[in-house]
Amino acid sequence: MRQLNAESGGGFFAKFVNEIQEKSTESSKSSLPPHPSYSRSFQPNNSVINIPSSPLPSHTTTVSNTLPNGFSYCILPNASPAGRFEAHLQVFTGSSSELQHQQGLAHLTEHVAYMGSRKRERLFGTGSQTNAYTDFHHTVFYASCPVDIPSGSSYTNSVFNNPALGKGKMVGLAFDALSEVMEASCEVSRLEKERQAVLSEMTMVNTIEYRVECQILSTLHRENRLAKRFPIGKEDLIKSWSREDVIEFHRTHYRPDNVLLYVVGDVDVADVERYIVEKFGGLSAEKHGAELTQEQREHAENFAKEVTRTVKSEQSWHYPPTVHEWSEKGDRVRDTSTSSYDLHLQNRYDMDDETLNNLPEVELPTGGVVRPHVFKHELLQSFSLHLFAKRKIRPIVTVEDFVASIARRIVLAAMQIRLNVSARGESPPFTFVEFNQLDSAREGCAVCSLDLMAEPARWREAVELAVGEIKRLGLYGLTKSEVERYGGACLTDAAQVAAQGDRISHSDQLGYLMETVSCGHAFMSPEQSYIQTEKALQSLTLEQVNEEARILCEHIVSLADGEEPIGGPVVVIGCGPKDNASPDPCDRDALIDTVVKAANREVFPEEDINVPRSLVSEEDLAKSIEEQKPEWRSGSFTDGTPDTPSDKVTTPLTLRRLSNGIRVGVTTSDAESQRGHLRLVAPGGRVGEKLLGFAPGAAALGARTMQEGGAFGCWTREQVELFCVDHLLMVEINCNDEFITLDFVFPTTEVGNIGYGDDLKAGINGCEAVLQVVREIVRGFKWEGDALGRAKASFHSTYDGLYKNLEGMSAEKIVGEMTDGDQSFVSVGHEEIDAVTLDEAKNAVMSQLLPSEIEVSMVGDFDTKEALDLVLKYLGTIPANANEEFLEKAPNANLAVRSGSPNTPPAYNVPTLPLPGRHLDFSLEDPDPRAIAYVSGTAPNSWGFFSDGTNLADSIQKRDKNPSTFDGQRRGHPLFARCALLLISEIVNRRLFSNVREKRQLTYDANFKFTGYEQIGGGFFLCTVTASKEKAQEAMEACKETLVALVESQPISNDNLESAKRVVVNRHEGEMRTTRYLSELMSGLQLDAVPKKGPLSLTDFNAMVQAITVKDLQLALAALDVTNNLYTAIGQTVLPKDYVEGKDGSAPLTRGPAGGTRGGPLTG
Repeated sequence: MRQLNAESGGGFFAKFVNEIQEKSTESSKSSLPPHPSYSRSFQPNNSVINIPSSPLPSHTTTVSNTLPNGFSYCILPNASPAGRFEAHLQVFTGSSSELQHQQGLAHLTEHVAYMGSRKRERLFGTGSQTNAYTDFHHTVFYASCPVDIPSGSSYTNSVFNNPALGKGKMVGLAFDALSEVMEASCEVSRLEKERQAVLSEMTMVNTIEYRVECQILSTLHRENRLAKRFPIGKEDLIKSWSREDVIEFHRTHYRPDNVLLYVVGDVDVADVERYIVEKFGGLSAEKHGAELTQEQREHAENFAKEVTRTVKSEQSWHYPPTVHEWSEKGDRVRDTSTSSYDLHLQNRYDMDDETLNNLPEVELPTGGVVRPHVFKHELLQSFSLHLFAKRKIRPIVTVEDFVASIARRIVLAAMQIRLNVSARGESPPFTFVEFNQLDSAREGCAVCSLDLMAEPARWREAVELAVGEIKRLGLYGLTKSEVERYGGACLTDAAQVAAQGDRISHSDQLGYLMETVSCGHAFMSPEQSYIQTEKALQSLTLEQVNEEARILCEHIVSLADGEEPIGGPVVVIGCGPKDNASPDPCDRDALIDTVVKAANREVFPEEDINVPRSLVSEEDLAKSIEEQKPEWRSGSFTDGTPDTPSDKVTTPLTLRRLSNGIRVGVTTSDAESQRGHLRLVAPGGRVGEKLLGFAPGAAALGARTMQEGGAFGCWTREQVELFCVDHLLMVEINCNDEFITLDFVFPTTEVGNIGYGDDLKAGINGCEAVLQVVREIVRGFKWEGDALGRAKASFHSTYDGLYKNLEGMSAEKIVGEMTDGDQSFVSVGHEEIDAVTLDEAKNAVMSQLLPSEIEVSMVGDFDTKEALDLVLKYLGTIPANANEEFLEKAPNANLAVRSGSPNTPPAYNVPTLPLPGRHLDFSLEDPDPRAIAYVSGTAPNSWGFFSDGTNLADSIQKRDKNPSTFDGQRRGHPLFARCALLLISEIVNRRLFSNVREKRQLTYDANFKFTGYEQIGGGFFLCTVTASKEKAQEAMEACKETLVALVESQPISNDNLESAKRVVVNRHEGEMRTTRYLSELMSGLQLDAVPKKGPLSLTDFNAMVQAITVKDLQLALAALDVTNNLYTAIGQTVLPKDYVEGKDGSAPLTRGPAGGTRGGPLTG
């Protein structure tokens, strides 16, 4: 993007610099000081000024420019999804631009500007989605809309259908909403509503995971503003601000020369540019400046002057105004400015956390520097380590830059697999480990991170092993086979993206465009990127890769005796339970000693593992085909669809059965080019575990043991894992209440290739590779004791974490009460976990993986006939009686519900709701005040079946006093109940927002959902609302009132229904472009255990949604009885026993402000 030329219609950044320099004199006459981007020395992309000798190509269809008022934009035409577009307005101001008295004002201003937009409300009911978010470095407002105004909308015949600008275009409506954000009026009533929403949001996000992230960011960025400028800010300040405060911040920063508009979608560029001129051309920085006082202008000017000595000015205007102490070789670089302005907030201020101000740095005997911090808390159950080095973002604008970036990707991929293999070894010390380096525009630096989790008693062992592995990588690099393996993966990935082309979704394209531009990288098309990747890999040497490995790991290697220290600090944060009785506590000194000891640990080069090219030999496969003689049989269904032929490819789905009983569904989808998704489902899950008499939790632990293991046939776990890596297979095995599921993501091209160009040796097709893995799991999986041990450790940790999480604990307890203590619907406890043996876990899982019961759904960019041939060859040769021996070991084997049995599904129902309904109160020890409330009641499953066997559709028909023939036909459709429940959920959520948040100002977020079981009869609805402890009861009552009003005083309107229909249909059509969603929809189409689900659930979905009436939904609400026999609950925190504020002995930072996770911004 940086090198766009005139021929490509681009030149955005060149034009940006030239035009703002030309207008600098004129702009400086405005009421505000010139925007810092007007500085002649500033390069908006990065600090590289010289034209590179070998520049990367740029995307040829981007169009970008700057209006005379400084407003900049970038347009990228994109075809998928057709008929839609996205517009993101990026304001280059976030929380890092706040002054001392403004902490949290960027986020509140975003709320007021977004929620106060009357023109945004015009988008309601058009199938549009809008939102906004605030981060350290920017605030973004966005709209995702259809291109044309939907027929039937109130705007179809309105003035917005302007023939001169393109008839029926939604672009104008979207731009109206975004431009109004730039001129927000900030009504007092809106400010008060959003003040309450932000205060509620502060409570909602303050989970223990969030607090850990605050500790991490505050320590990592101790030397700059980010440590003290989180987006939500300070509670006392939020409560104090007036309209004038919001206006001051808005008028200072929401200037046309301080924003960039991105538009990506199925749009006409000329139309969009005309709309941009019309809607944004009249914005004026001078008008904003005139509303500020002299003192306010001086504040802005003083801050703007200081920004010139930060990465925001020196590298990219997209970055926050920060400096960093780089963890790189050379002298330590500090900010040496003599300015009295404390831009980096190193002085002490009111509302500061003194622990943060006093964070030490420890100089090692070697000359290196470590910045340690230890955080302990009652809610933490595991130890976690977070070790960082900060480096400059290296803009990728030349071929040489790109080659280095590919080398870096290969190194990181190899390191992660090495760590994963260690994590699945015999008795591994850590339960999670990740090593990565990411360019972070939000932080203005590249962050190299090591993150791991371990049992508290084994924290030293975990740190030593992980740090030692990084040292090994830094000293010895990769092996030749690793470079080939992960280089091939890079090329396959690039090929997949290139094949996707303009079918990449607008949101993905826009996200990548924003990230690329922000970091100063060249923005290439997928095809250009693939070509460059292929060229890079053909020229890449082992030495180049290992040089990148040395650079990535030098901060670890430098801690060893005799090594040259790096200039900046190595940042190390340890987090763990507050347990002073621990035999080996992790304190500051112990943490430093352990890391340094690990850096001095003797390491040796990595040894190669022999990785199989195929898991099934041709001889074994031929023998199985001869013995089993696989054939296709017709498919049959429970929704009235006629049986499908066994010898024809049908559209849109090919649904058949194999002669061994396995149900198979295959369909081609090129929505994700060169990719596929396979899902295997086995009815049963936790309820099957109980029905068959296995120990509680045996099936769930067994599924996790499978995930932790992986050996089968003659292959070890390490060999199988590397086979999956070579063939880009991702495997996820789960057990929920009603199914065991195995999900596989796979490429559909030849993978596992070795070499490039003329030296290429092709591997097997990805479809074949994934079917080999499925075959071996079903018929030859090896159950290992160490894998069960890892599964148990994971379950223990999850259970402890659940009961230290307010939301999780409260939801768990209310479900337990509503199911009368049925263990199938609650988490597996410690005693149950410990009691499960390897044989019990194996029998519980394998007894459900019977060929006659399982179903395989396969979706992807492949030829259906070829895929069916592979399925016949690999899955058709699994013996029909495979795994029957495990079912025979079940204590209640005689109760097994088999396909074709006379037992009528559902085989298991949710227990009858204990009546009358009741209120429950739960508490959790936590010094920070938080609360959550629930309203819940009984509901049918996704297909309308209640726990007593009745069906929602039948109940509605009986309640209708005068149904028409068409009413009966519509309600008799097998998909009716599912669509009705989806629409009700959407309508209730909208009502909750309007009533509980907007009108009553009691919460930031309230939501409504159904459990959505498919095999189990019955279920629940659950309304969840977060609120302050003082308002939790009132918020809960407001949710109940909302449900009552829907049934009585404020029934569903036609507008409510039409708006909900657009949302449901748009969501469905959007998700249909993913192979995972389609494979999930296909699961159960041929299962007897899921009555009413069949091919019609896909083919008739949109038509059924559109056919449902207001009367249908009102009758459905009456049948659901959402106003009676309700269970309500409030979970809230209480002070820990003997708690004394500020005297907890662990020296933690105090409660962190919201919105500071490394993972992303504060939305809404």
